Amino acid sequence: MNQSALIRPDWTPATIALMVLGFIVFWPLGLAMLAYILFGDKLKAFKKDANDGVNRMCAGFRRNHRSHWAHHHRSGNVAFDDWREAELARLDEERRKLDEMREEFDAYVRELRRAKDQEEFDRFMRERKNGRPAPAPGAEAH
Repeated sequence: MNQSALIRPDWTPATIALMVLGFIVFWPLGLAMLAYILFGDKLKAFKKDANDGVNRMCAGFRRNHRSHWAHHHRSGNVAFDDWREAELARLDEERRKLDEMREEFDAYVRELRRAKDQEEFDRFMRERKNGRPAPAPGAEAH
């Protein structure tokens, strides 16, 4: 997540001001902003998981629709129909491979983020142990 963004799911002056303003104008807006501050990072993961589930479900529908169409809508040319079925099977295999690669990449990115978080935490603990005060949240050098 871009930590230099003005409005991000964190306790920044901008998000606090928007939350207070939301409560003043219309209390559900303030409540929504509070929820965004507290749970905003989790929403991205929830959205991705929901989208992946819908994509898997739709992929099953597409496969079933294709096989249904292949059995009931033949062209009359056996060679063409055989070629078509082989190509559709090849494309399904390619889609499966791409889905596996996407899942592997997502796992890789999650591991990179976890490793980065661990490294930042370890650096914080080393600095704290050495007696240096932790830097202010906005004062970090990138």
